[in-house]
Amino acid sequence: MTYYNEWDKLACAWLRELMAEGLIPKGDVDERSICDVTPGDVSGYDQCHFFAGIGGFPLALRYAGVPGLQGVWTGSCPCPSFSSAGKGRGFADPRGRLWEEFYRLIKVCKPDRVFGEQVASAVGYGWLDVVSADLESSGYTVGSAVLPACCVGAPHKRERLWWGGVLADARGDRPGERQGDADALRRGEAGGVGNPLHDGQPSRRGEPGGEAEEGRLLECQGPGFWDDVEWLACRDGKYRPLEPGLMPLAYGVPERVGRIRGFGNAIVPQVGAKFIRAFLDCLPDYRHAAESPEE
Repeated sequence: MTYYNEWDKLACAWLRELMAEGLIPKGDVDERSICDVTPGDVSGYDQCHFFAGIGGFPLALRYAGVPGLQGVWTGSCPCPSFSSAGKGRGFADPRGRLWEEFYRLIKVCKPDRVFGEQVASAVGYGWLDVVSADLESSGYTVGSAVLPACCVGAPHKRERLWWGGVLADARGDRPGERQGDADALRRGEAGGVGNPLHDGQPSRRGEPGGEAEEGRLLECQGPGFWDDVEWLACRDGKYRPLEPGLMPLAYGVPERVGRIRGFGNAIVPQVGAKFIRAFLDCLPDYRHAAESPEE
């Protein structure tokens, strides 16, 4: 059985429609804030998807070839406080601290595997350091990568931070230990791989790099993915590629704001699938179990 947690009412209706169409696993949709969810509420579920949005992670698991993987949680924590499109308040923004609510449940329930996604610019705020410190203090081994949508052939960047954690007990290892204070990382008082600047200013690693970068991204487009891409003329004089048949989110379109929010918050499931597959393939016990039926 699958559990979905999402506070946005339209996204919840979206999830139910996707279930009805058989595009994501059927399950229970909890419309409460994650702050109100208790460990008892999620016990007994094979999979739990927090900040579920429009169901990108269940689709990513399907693309990765592990749709029924048990003991897995996912979560795309809100990004406005770290995104270049937001106000850049970082952990001072309450939305920037919702990882703490996610971790509160992880710490008690101890799912075997956890996967998540965040904007790449969150690395410069020390967000990845906080996540790694928290998970490792609870016995998880953590891996991460910043991957763009063009790595699966899409003609756009949409660079995101992907991370995963596996519980040491789930792979037969001893729990790891993290040197450092997660609370200090949240305050910006401790340096780390994700906090290279010590003046309190975030890096701008998630911002576009101009026309030269756009050219490189287009060169990454592989055959079969958006072959009939449509080009949109923009007011700045540039043309930008769009997915064929994309509905314009213009004034007057039904549920325009809800659609913008749903699409804007969604992950690229093909990229998520690549990360999940690579992460699982690094686990000897999992790889052996996946290969043994064919041996």
